[in-house]
Amino acid sequence: MNSSSDANQSGSPPFCLLGSVGYSRSLDTCVLEVVIILFLTVLIIAGNLVVIFVFHCAPLLHHHTTSHFIQTMAYADLLVGVSCLVPSLSLLHYLRGLNEELTCKAFGYMVSVLKSVSMASLACISVDRYIAITRPLSYATLVTPCRLRVCIVLIWVYSALIFLPSFFGWGKPGYHGDIFQWCADSWKTNPGFSTFIAALLYAPATLTVCFTYGSIFRICRQHTREITQRHARFSSQAEGDKGERGERCEGCPDKRYAMVLFRITSVFYVLWMPYILYFLLESAGLYHHKVASFLTTWLAISNSFCNCLIYSLSNSVFRKGLGRLFSPLFPSCLGCMEAKKAPVPIGPRANTRCQV
Repeated sequence: MNSSSDANQSGSPPFCLLGSVGYSRSLDTCVLEVVIILFLTVLIIAGNLVVIFVFHCAPLLHHHTTSHFIQTMAYADLLVGVSCLVPSLSLLHYLRGLNEELTCKAFGYMVSVLKSVSMASLACISVDRYIAITRPLSYATLVTPCRLRVCIVLIWVYSALIFLPSFFGWGKPGYHGDIFQWCADSWKTNPGFSTFIAALLYAPATLTVCFTYGSIFRICRQHTREITQRHARFSSQAEGDKGERGERCEGCPDKRYAMVLFRITSVFYVLWMPYILYFLLESAGLYHHKVASFLTTWLAISNSFCNCLIYSLSNSVFRKGLGRLFSPLFPSCLGCMEAKKAPVPIGPRANTRCQV
């Protein structure tokens, strides 16, 4: 019988990472932890299901090859949400018959692999946009559907392999399993393994993102300055305005799309940076606190919901797909929106709703 079950049988309160603050004697569970984890689980599952269905309903989103990586992230984040049901059920005492050591190891490994997939996908997205902007003429030959599929497969294989040594006693992949007492007390981090993860995952992904997006925005700024100088140099309004409009519109879509992806990447690293810093400090023996471990871990996991929110706020095509997805639920509201956008229809509109 595992340690938490023994504790419950002896009448002592169960193990809670947030301590006695979140423990309820009447419910015999860590209420605060259950509420936080269940709330994030529902948000993550619902948000990523929306992203997946909207991509299915909006063919225009497939115009960019990055949509394949975005969908890969959505599936990985959806699996994160599903896997988060494990600690929730454990805190509610539904998993007492399972081996605690094996359960917490499997959960910690799975979440680490899935978040590694997200991090690697973001790095690949930045490389894809960098190639599209720096080598537009050869982009179609460099980035082919076959190469995209191979890249996505490699992302999953690499993520699965890089955390595999933790199963054989070399370090700890993260604190996702610390809801289980065995993981929190007996599964210790290892400085060598933490350095290994930082060198082969965190550092390359972060440096790739910084370099590619820095280069993209430098190129866009340079192009904008050149267009402005050209417009000021030539005084012919008809020719100049037409040429400037064409040049501006040619670069605008890529720049706007790069900004959406940059926001997604920025939010990812803002939410994950406290976790990464704590992981490195705790592995080096410089700082250890169970509450900090819980808060930084679940702050990082909350990023799995953010992609849906950022897309819905930043991408007009995604919002249109979202409208099509929910049109069967809110037909009158969407009808009013369509009437405002097109008060005098030219002819009967075809039914473009996606059948899900």
